[in-house]
Amino acid sequence: MLAIVIPYYKLTFFEETLQSLANQTDKRFKVYIGDDASYESPDLLLEKFKGTINFKYYRFEKNLGSTSLVKQWQRCIDLSKEEEWLMILGDDDFLSNNVVEEFYSNLHEFETKSNVVRFASKTFTEGGKKTSGKFEHQKWETAFEFYYKRYKGLTRSSLSEYIFTKKSYLKYGFREYPLAWHSDDMAWIDFSENKPIYAINNSYVVVRLSGINITGKKDNFELKNKAELLFLTDIVHEKLDFFQSIQKNEFLMNYEIAIKKNREMTFEEWNFLLKNYFKNCKTVPFLKCIRRFFKDNLAV
Repeated sequence: MLAIVIPYYKLTFFEETLQSLANQTDKRFKVYIGDDASYESPDLLLEKFKGTINFKYYRFEKNLGSTSLVKQWQRCIDLSKEEEWLMILGDDDFLSNNVVEEFYSNLHEFETKSNVVRFASKTFTEGGKKTSGKFEHQKWETAFEFYYKRYKGLTRSSLSEYIFTKKSYLKYGFREYPLAWHSDDMAWIDFSENKPIYAINNSYVVVRLSGINITGKKDNFELKNKAELLFLTDIVHEKLDFFQSIQKNEFLMNYEIAIKKNREMTFEEWNFLLKNYFKNCKTVPFLKCIRRFFKDNLAV
């Protein structure tokens, strides 16, 4: 069975989220709502949906999302029971009516072949009151192929669009990056365990982009930069061998840029870069790295 986990904090768009669950054509799911000590009680709204949604609501007395979104996700997932598949749905996102139906209709095809399933998506821009066209995905794709496309801006991704096995989640968990920025990107790489991601394009998730969610905010660039550095550090130290040569070159370059956005590079980091440019890339990127090393360090 499927568990849909909602880390709740904002009431503003929550009714639309719940209504999309009530509208599902297949009811084989249970909803777990973890209230992050919100100042906006959803009690009256939840009363409206009793009997139409099978849900469990729990209010946490201590707010975690302000310091660690990943820990908030974790304790919300901990509310779930025997379900084998998990979805984390944002409290301002919503589903097309057939998401759950399509999940079960395709289950026989991916159940033993994939740990991560994704749906087509649309984005809704609150300021412009505009819904995008539908973003669809290749039916089978490795997590590394997918992430490189996302990195190059050739596709998009957000947490609410995915269903994943509880088994893979319990094995790896979500990595702790500031604002949970890139925590979902790394999760799909970890959770997939080198199995392909399976895409369902006959249904979709609508992801809201507004000034009150992390993606839409403009005052958190410093934390996003720190998260990007931690994420790229994990990529180049743990996952680099899974990418092609030209991709390795780009990730190493962006790792270097991310460090310099946050602080000065250490000699250990220069040494790591030089070794990996020499091992994984062509001569020119290696020589350019040597030039940057001497330029930065002789100027000190």
